[in-house]
Amino acid sequence: MPRIGHALLALALLAIAAPGNADDDVRATHAAARARTRLLREAGRAIFFDPAFSASGKQSCASCHAPQRRYNPPNALDVQPGGPRLRAQGLRAPPTLTYLDRVPPYDNHYHESEDEADNSIDNGPTGGLTWDGRVDTGAAQAEFPLTSPFEMANTQAGIAATIRRARYAATLRDALGARVLDDDATAFAAVAHALAAFESDADEFAPYTSKYDAFLTGHAQLSAQEQRGLALFEDERKGNCAQCHRSQRGLDGTPPAFSDYGLIALAVPRNARIARNRDPAFFDLGACGPERRDKLGDADYCGLFRTPTLRNVALRSTFFHNGKFHDLRDVVAFYLTRDITPARWYAKDAQGKTLPYDDLPAPYHANINRDPPFADQHPGAAPRMTAREVDDVIAFMQTLSDGYLKTNPYRSEPKRSRASQASAATPR
Repeated sequence: MPRIGHALLALALLAIAAPGNADDDVRATHAAARARTRLLREAGRAIFFDPAFSASGKQSCASCHAPQRRYNPPNALDVQPGGPRLRAQGLRAPPTLTYLDRVPPYDNHYHESEDEADNSIDNGPTGGLTWDGRVDTGAAQAEFPLTSPFEMANTQAGIAATIRRARYAATLRDALGARVLDDDATAFAAVAHALAAFESDADEFAPYTSKYDAFLTGHAQLSAQEQRGLALFEDERKGNCAQCHRSQRGLDGTPPAFSDYGLIALAVPRNARIARNRDPAFFDLGACGPERRDKLGDADYCGLFRTPTLRNVALRSTFFHNGKFHDLRDVVAFYLTRDITPARWYAKDAQGKTLPYDDLPAPYHANINRDPPFADQHPGAAPRMTAREVDDVIAFMQTLSDGYLKTNPYRSEPKRSRASQASAATPR
């Protein structure tokens, strides 16, 4: 990859050193920051696609987060292989890396800002990155796969050695300082920060170029089926999907993230194809462990996983934290019939009896979400949606894939005044 931006950085640094008034100093500082970010992103992009950072020498970040699928998994495997020989199996399916800039820091009692919604409401456990919300920054998140024994399986020393001999090492030094790679710990941190900088590139990771964004900004119309699907998506008596996957713009005009980023227990069925699950005593309990350590043994958080964005969901072939499902229609059907036809979803014991919520021990069943569409579900009840309505909802979710537009349509909109924020209506 060619080194770009070095001249820009040099000019910015000269501007900072030159005497001038306060406004000049501020502009120069901003220019230097932009130049530094550009260099970090250049290095981060190179690192993201470089398999040399894995112990196997065959796995890069892009191996699990494919750009052609908007940084979703590249295939329909339940979880991706990793480790020194690419034979290790992890616990969870890779989440998308898009729209992570919208995820708030983790909070046990999260309140949205007044620009977003009613800030008097306690939304409970919300935010943080990864499926269990255990870190708040992109750099901290980037460290996990680099050293995880069932992912890239490297070490700090190994990462440091790799970046020092990389052809783009000079780019990272230009961004962070000539000696940033001298020490293993700082070199490792520099790699993580470069990855975070790349993954914060809005044009690449948060473009807002879906058909639904075109619809919200008046650049497209939804088909009749897509409009029906949107109505069902938002209807509390039907899908009620928008309760967690917000579909409306914020009070300040912010485009919808299609997630409230809350941590929720859905009682997704146990995935017997995950090797660790062959141990009947083992359970992946999300926010209360085993990957997240600060809430170990705290029953209130067991079984909770962060709600992912539905943007680009139609480009995935693996769904939920454990990769149990591979068809979006099955995902919707699970929501509609989890407690109506549990035998369809859950394993059976030796006597053939269905084991509802088979991946969550009984002491934590009180955490399981019972809001619509789960409300009033019981054997013999009718699902809240018909097969045709399921098709309509899926047609709507397909409008959430980026690439329909060439550029972000919200950038050209005038900023909303405080007076117009609360009264602004979403076009229908």
